[in-house]
Amino acid sequence: MNLFNSALGENITFVRPAYFVISGFSGIPNMKYYYVFLLFVYILSVLGNAAVMALIILDYNLRTPKYIAVFNLAFVDLFGSSALVPKLLDIFLFNHFYIPYNDCMAFFFFCFTCLSMQALNLVALAYDRLVAIIFPLHYHVKVTHRSMLSLIASFWVLVIVVVLIAVGLLTRLSFCKSVVINSYFCDHGQMYKLACNDYFPNTVIGMLLPLLILWLPLVFILLSYLYIGYTLSKVSTVHERVKAFKTCTAHLSLVAIYFIPILITFTMSARIHPNARIINLSLTSVFPPMLNPIIYVLQTQEIKQSVKKLLKIKVQSKSKVKNTM
Repeated sequence: MNLFNSALGENITFVRPAYFVISGFSGIPNMKYYYVFLLFVYILSVLGNAAVMALIILDYNLRTPKYIAVFNLAFVDLFGSSALVPKLLDIFLFNHFYIPYNDCMAFFFFCFTCLSMQALNLVALAYDRLVAIIFPLHYHVKVTHRSMLSLIASFWVLVIVVVLIAVGLLTRLSFCKSVVINSYFCDHGQMYKLACNDYFPNTVIGMLLPLLILWLPLVFILLSYLYIGYTLSKVSTVHERVKAFKTCTAHLSLVAIYFIPILITFTMSARIHPNARIINLSLTSVFPPMLNPIIYVLQTQEIKQSVKKLLKIKVQSKSKVKNTM
């Protein structure tokens, strides 16, 4: 209890503000065009991820363990974009900069949960590729519907628990210095630094969150592909190596799109302008959800075959209707 109520017993007045103020960008003219651009990206993201989810539901051949992870990735992308972009547009396009305290905590929870699950979904897909290439004969034994569902469910539980702890630690802070958050949403790091009581536990969780949801997943993915590369180097023919590695191109593209901008922001956060940080993080939040379905449609053979099959069925059904008329 002392951890969540560190302001008690100290010679300060505990202040829980009625609202926070999201400052957003400073000194940049015509930023409304940028938010309109984010709205366009959001619409594409919703359409693309909804299409991928519909394909997996409609095509029985896609109901495999791998596509359980793909479906969850599309769901998280859709949910995460919907949690962030509409509220962001409401704040900056309609000048609703004041956000109630409880709404800000909920905003932070849903944004961080979805952003974290995107990284852990990439871990699940990396595990799928690792087993498929290293243990091809045992793939259907090691990667089952049950094991993939259990893995994804455990990721959801981990993320929800960790982010709830971060929210709980924020609620024990006294905000008597300022209520202006220098970000485009209720950013954890920018919020706890506004407190006037001890925020050391928040600093700890602020370091643990990137470790759990960014660095450890990235290390696992990199090690898995190093092992895959080492295994493929032993394959006798170049054609077999290329064929096996092609099954990883879509996943590697998703990893690059997600991790590279975040790593740049985290490693250069002290040296880049706050506006540049906001642009980088906001694009990182909306671009991967838009590009993920496009990459899977263009680079995944099963998805392309599913689209062709569904389009063929639709064309045949239309021709039958015309013939009956």
